[in-house]
Amino acid sequence: MPTASHRLARARALESLVRDIAREEILPRYLKSARNRKADGSLFTEADLESQRRFTEALPQLLSGPVLGEEMTPEEQARLWSQGRRGLWCIDPIDGTTNFASGIPFFAVSIAYLVDHEPRFGVVYNPVTDESFYAAQGAGAFLNGTELPLRPAAASLRDAVAGVDFKRISHHLGDELAVRPPYYSQRNFGSSALEWCFVAAGRLDVYLHGGQMLWDYAAGRLILAEAGGEAAALDGGSLMAGPAVKRGVVAASSPALFAEWRAWLKAHS
Repeated sequence: MPTASHRLARARALESLVRDIAREEILPRYLKSARNRKADGSLFTEADLESQRRFTEALPQLLSGPVLGEEMTPEEQARLWSQGRRGLWCIDPIDGTTNFASGIPFFAVSIAYLVDHEPRFGVVYNPVTDESFYAAQGAGAFLNGTELPLRPAAASLRDAVAGVDFKRISHHLGDELAVRPPYYSQRNFGSSALEWCFVAAGRLDVYLHGGQMLWDYAAGRLILAEAGGEAAALDGGSLMAGPAVKRGVVAASSPALFAEWRAWLKAHS
């Protein structure tokens, strides 16, 4: 059974690999890749496909296990999820593809290694800002080697800066948040993986998103947990139910803030 220090060493090795592939496959295509649309209407680019190909080749050499990526068919994802209980890579080669394709420098590579369908270590890396968030179970969370969080959580919800994606929550809840916001200020950046890390770092205090997939939060959820934050599915279900399940998520940078935020959402949903 790997120790926390072993998991942290693997996270750092993964971080080095992610930096290399991002430098070789993603950054050279930034501001140059054409947009394409998948069957579900979401965007992808050549950079998504080529970086996923490179990660699919390289990750099993770092640690054995199949590679489940966003840019795969649902059938492939379900098969790999079933096969990967003893070890599974879960990757989003570019989280925030719309930002990437539009020249907005807020996107990231997000990769987690799962055992028994729970993340053990992971990395979220923004190649434009060169910010690398990483964590290992039981070993803490870090940004470019500095332990997270970078600042204390807000003392109460009314003092909090919130990350909220309005377009994926109910109209009623959206109206409540817009008309009677319980927090100090609100932001939405367009990359779920980085938003999770911003909560972990203390840049955001609370977070709400109405629909994320496994690869959106597999790494970020672990980074937040290791930084002392809390998270849950908005409907109370499991966040690790599989790649086919889209979940609303609620999170906060401290347990006390999480309890206050979740109670407000329950009362106003």
